[in-house]
Amino acid sequence: MTLPLRTRLGLAAPVAAAWLGVWGVLALVSTLTGAGYPLGANDPHGGDGAGLLGLVPVSVGPPLFAAVLLTGAVAALAMAGTAVRPSRPLRLLITGYAATVALALAVVVPGMRVLALLGYAPMLIVGAPFGWPPVDYAEIFTWPLFARLAALVGGMLLAGALLRWRHWTAEGPAPGWAAPASAARWGRWAAWTAAAIPVLYALTRFAWLAGIPLGLSREKLAEIRADGSVWAGAGLGAFAVVGAVLTLGLVARWGERFPRWLPGLAGRPVPVLLAVIPAGLVTLAVLAASVDILAAPRFLELIREVNSAALPMLLWPVWAVALAAATYAYHLRRRA
Repeated sequence: MTLPLRTRLGLAAPVAAAWLGVWGVLALVSTLTGAGYPLGANDPHGGDGAGLLGLVPVSVGPPLFAAVLLTGAVAALAMAGTAVRPSRPLRLLITGYAATVALALAVVVPGMRVLALLGYAPMLIVGAPFGWPPVDYAEIFTWPLFARLAALVGGMLLAGALLRWRHWTAEGPAPGWAAPASAARWGRWAAWTAAAIPVLYALTRFAWLAGIPLGLSREKLAEIRADGSVWAGAGLGAFAVVGAVLTLGLVARWGERFPRWLPGLAGRPVPVLLAVIPAGLVTLAVLAASVDILAAPRFLELIREVNSAALPMLLWPVWAVALAAATYAYHLRRRA
């Protein structure tokens, strides 16, 4: 027996609608009270940290977010309330708007700071009991950062609901490139590409640890080695290498079944979402960081100077696209 469309869609769309609706109401409250908007010029980090949102006046930000979030919640509710397959024009309208909102929330709002947090998180967690790195955690985990993370989560939820909705409302057979065998082929190329780029980035940070002034003056290298910040760069490099290895799990057998050396999990299937959600999060974080750095005048100056430490970052958009493709290929194979 074929389940009703609404049943097959599950909770993806309602959860996305609830998340966007709550934050949309908060943005509406900020609009009415004139307080609480944490982005743009109100971001205490300011400067490059404001990202593209720095171009949005503070008076415009809250009502703009309220409109985008609440209408995005309506689009999610339209997907959640589907009992029958909608007409083609309606599908195109919902798809276009939901995709635009998801892209804005997940790519434009987070900026560089979310990827930086993901990169430094292992060091911050492990080093916290030992007082290293010597940072004020209250200056890192701020309301603006939380708002950016909330936007990223909202974009991911809406994108996930949209993909699920599009899958169940599609007409006709799936295209040939989406077949498991085809996805395995192009997914392998995408995964290896997505694994190679962060390794190139990591090599520049490892070079500093080895005393090689790659993209830095010898004076600057001596300074970061003296104050210990070179170890933070090395930590980022190590995290990038670990991420590259995990990326290859999208095309390896241990990415489908847990390795035998894992007690209690050996041989069991890896839940699809356990791989897809982290990979999707990193994809969007890298893409958001790419938008920020490519719009930063200082970064463009470094590229014109052919700075060897900055050049690998020029490949970040390719990294994001390749990782997105590898993740989707994994989803197509495991779904089958």
